Amino acid sequence: MRSKPRSPIVGITMYGRNDASEFALQAVYVDAVRNAGGIPILLPPGEPHPDRILQQVDGLILAGGGDIDPAIYGGYSHPTIYSVDAERDRTELALAEMVMAEGVPILGICRGMQVLGVVSGGNLVAHVPDHFGENVLHRLDNPRRPTSHTVEVTTQSRLAEVLKVTNTEVTSWHHQAIQSVSGGWHAVAHAPDGVIEAIEHRDHPWAVAVQWHPELSAHCPAQKALFHALVEAASS
Repeated sequence: MRSKPRSPIVGITMYGRNDASEFALQAVYVDAVRNAGGIPILLPPGEPHPDRILQQVDGLILAGGGDIDPAIYGGYSHPTIYSVDAERDRTELALAEMVMAEGVPILGICRGMQVLGVVSGGNLVAHVPDHFGENVLHRLDNPRRPTSHTVEVTTQSRLAEVLKVTNTEVTSWHHQAIQSVSGGWHAVAHAPDGVIEAIEHRDHPWAVAVQWHPELSAHCPAQKALFHALVEAASS
C-alpha cells in the first residue's frame, strides 16, 4: 500500500460538457480543498477506468450540478429536471460505488449527496416544492440562483461533531432531494420543512453528504470544517 502524502490529494468531480464542449467547475470547490490543506485535482466525466482514479486520490468530493436521469433510480420525468448527462451519471455512479466499497473518504455535495443515495438503493424527490411546499425555499427560480435557510443537525452524529453546531444557516441551491435512504446511510440533518439535508454512513470510515453548498459559504466556520474534516480523513 502506498504511503499517504502529508497533503492528501482530493479528487473533485466536474460538470458535464457544455455547448462549447468544455468541462468546468466553480473555483470555490478548489479553494475550499486548498484552504483545508488538501491538493485538489479535477475529474471530468467520461473516464472509462474510474478505478484508476481511486488509485491516485486520497479522498473524493462529488460536486453539485444537474439532475440524475430518473430512469436510473426508477423515478419519473418532471418538467423541472435539467442538465441530465449520461456521461456524468455513469462516471459518478461508478466512482460512488467503488468509494463505498473501498472506504475512501467521500464528501457528497448537493447532486453528490443524491448520487450517493441512488447508488445505495435510495430514491429522490423529483421536485421539492411539489412534496414539501414553498414555505422554505431551497433555490430561487427564474433564473436559478442560491438562497439560504436553516438546518437542524442530529446530536451525537458525525456531522454535528464536525460542524460543532446542531443548528446552522446554509446556502441552498437545489430542487430535488433524497426521499429515502438505505444501504447503511441515515439522515442526520433536516430543513424546517422536513427535507433531508444531510446523510452519513454507519460503517464507512468517513462518508458524509450534504444537500447544501458548503463551498459557497466560505465565511462560515462550520462549513469550512466540513472540508477540513474530509482532508483530515484523507490524510489518515
